[in-house]
Amino acid sequence: MARKKYQEEPDNHERWLVSYADFITLLFAFFVVMYAISSLNDGKYRVLSNSLNGAFGTALSDGGTVLAMREAQPNILPALANARRKKAESMQKEREKMKNVARDILTVLEPLVREGVVRVTQTSRGVMIEINASVLFAPGEAKLNPKSLQVLNVVSNVLKNDNHEIQVEGFTDNVPIKNSSFPSNWELSAVRASTVARLFIANGVAELRLTAVGQGPKSPVDSNETVEGRARNRRVAVTIMSVMPENAVEVPVSTN
Repeated sequence: MARKKYQEEPDNHERWLVSYADFITLLFAFFVVMYAISSLNDGKYRVLSNSLNGAFGTALSDGGTVLAMREAQPNILPALANARRKKAESMQKEREKMKNVARDILTVLEPLVREGVVRVTQTSRGVMIEINASVLFAPGEAKLNPKSLQVLNVVSNVLKNDNHEIQVEGFTDNVPIKNSSFPSNWELSAVRASTVARLFIANGVAELRLTAVGQGPKSPVDSNETVEGRARNRRVAVTIMSVMPENAVEVPVSTN
């Protein structure tokens, strides 16, 4: 009896279409997810839900997902453009406000700036006024001297007409202090900052805008190895906090 010839089944050259179709389905689902989470709103969540149902087995009867995406797109783009425009306008207004504050402060303190005992800068935090402690206090004390009252009064007159938050920081040098009033530089710097803040409040600056912080010998601006450096490190910094911080730029004294 003759043996039957074994016939091999022909190769199915179209099996790759199954994998390709699965890949396209997953890719479509991925882009729909990315589209949906680009902005949190109920409409996009519905688009996401319908799209996932269509991608993973639930048929769409009338192409509702595509229709919803087309309807949402014209509304989304103008909204995004409008939000960017408003943000840019707000940033510009804030820059102008901070420049005006810096200019007003510099105007009233210009003589002291020229003497080198007051420094006005625009920092990443806002407008900072650094006042040498020798202008405000006697060594080792936290009671304002008569000269300081004049300086702080003119500063408070500018600040009370503004609405930014204000942080008052006291700094010392690294020479230890210990007396009946202050066991360390930390207490001295904190009480000095609080004393300045209380004077601002007495002159009409809203109390809730103010924060007083004692920094002690932290963040020296000069070397503590010299008498001059230690003198500069003993200071009070008043910062008008910016809503939208910028890079630090020192405010120059006018030569006119």
